[in-house]
Amino acid sequence: MLQPKKTKYRRRQKGRMKGNAQRGNQLAFGSFGIKSLEEAWITGRQIEAARQAVTRHMKREGQIWIRIFPDKPITKKPAEVRMGKGKGAPEGFVAPITPGRIILEAEGVPYQLAKEALRLAAQKLPVTTKFVVRHDFEN
Repeated sequence: MLQPKKTKYRRRQKGRMKGNAQRGNQLAFGSFGIKSLEEAWITGRQIEAARQAVTRHMKREGQIWIRIFPDKPITKKPAEVRMGKGKGAPEGFVAPITPGRIILEAEGVPYQLAKEALRLAAQKLPVTTKFVVRHDFEN
């Protein structure tokens, strides 16, 4: 029986997002936050749109923390280009998100205001999220 040839390299170049977030899954700075429930790539534009939504709704009161950073380059080849001829040019940067990852945190505003502001931010993101509150928070 023939055995498959073992190669030194794997062919998974884009990477897999298996499992839950191992780090960045607890509130670290604020009392409120939004936590991802699924995996996705979030672009810098989506992060900025969420930040603007939170800042506008909170009327620049309180403080917000963005816990993710788009540091993974994504390349793309132009339309109608033949196969081969190397890798495409960088198109932009993304932040890979796994379930359980805290995306945004807020502090210094009432509970209802923070919940609504983070709900508006979650609408700008391509993942389903959950509103989380620090375990020792009192109204």
